[in-house]
Amino acid sequence: MSTSVPLVERLDRLLPQTQCGQCGFDGCRPYADAMARGEAEIDRCPPGGDAGARALAHATGRAPRPYDRGRGLHKPPLVALIVEADCIGCTKCIKACPVDAIIGGAKRMHVVIEPLCTGCELCVPVCPVDCIELLPVAGDARAATSQADASTSPASRNTASASSSPLP
Repeated sequence: MSTSVPLVERLDRLLPQTQCGQCGFDGCRPYADAMARGEAEIDRCPPGGDAGARALAHATGRAPRPYDRGRGLHKPPLVALIVEADCIGCTKCIKACPVDAIIGGAKRMHVVIEPLCTGCELCVPVCPVDCIELLPVAGDARAATSQADASTSPASRNTASASSSPLP
């Protein structure tokens, strides 16, 4: 009896599960299905970046190639945050979220369930009052590196050096 995992399952497990649609499919599983059938290239996932494209190439036996930058930028993991004071309870973000990470009622403030949020960014453009921010995931090494890089900008040098000095 063979216990090998089907190719589509292996590909789906390698994808970041953001369900963002930047690959041109309705989510990670449909993209994995298309790759397994040979109908999609391995370079269509910006959230997976070059490392993800290499892993997909290895799993499919295809030649490695960088991800297609025309589909979006590779970013550190993000999580959405709804600014409570600005939320009008329109429910558009709830409808846009592909993983049901936003809860709330009509005309009531909404909130993001952080462990469920994939950072897909699909909630941001539908918000009519621009009350959704995307923040780096706390504790993520890539996010810390991005923040460190940002702290070298002239505008943030003073703030960064002040916050890194020990308290008296």
